[in-house]
Amino acid sequence: MSESLTCAYQFVHEETVNALQAKILPSSTLNDLGEFFKVFGDPSRLKILTLLQHAELCVCDLAALVDMSISAVSHQLKILRQFRLIRSRREGKNVFYALADDHVLTLITQALTHLSE
Repeated sequence: MSESLTCAYQFVHEETVNALQAKILPSSTLNDLGEFFKVFGDPSRLKILTLLQHAELCVCDLAALVDMSISAVSHQLKILRQFRLIRSRREGKNVFYALADDHVLTLITQALTHLSE
């Protein structure tokens, strides 16, 4: 027998609903949050992020590590930069990439912990 996921009877807990109504995030914020989490939905970007948690890397190094073309890696880096997940540093003619801050590492670590439970 499957258990129903609906209420046994219809009754709105008005006090709870009214208290939480003001806590609903604006649609624009929810859309931004959804787009942010979409960035983490791509395995190539996740691979890049997990590598950057260990060292600053240039596009050529990343391309070799993730087995992608430099152009494809550059495209992924552009997306990660747009969402401020990575930062870049120029050294001569080379540009090195790293995680933008500890928040990015925390997101990845928390997700991995959640998946392993």
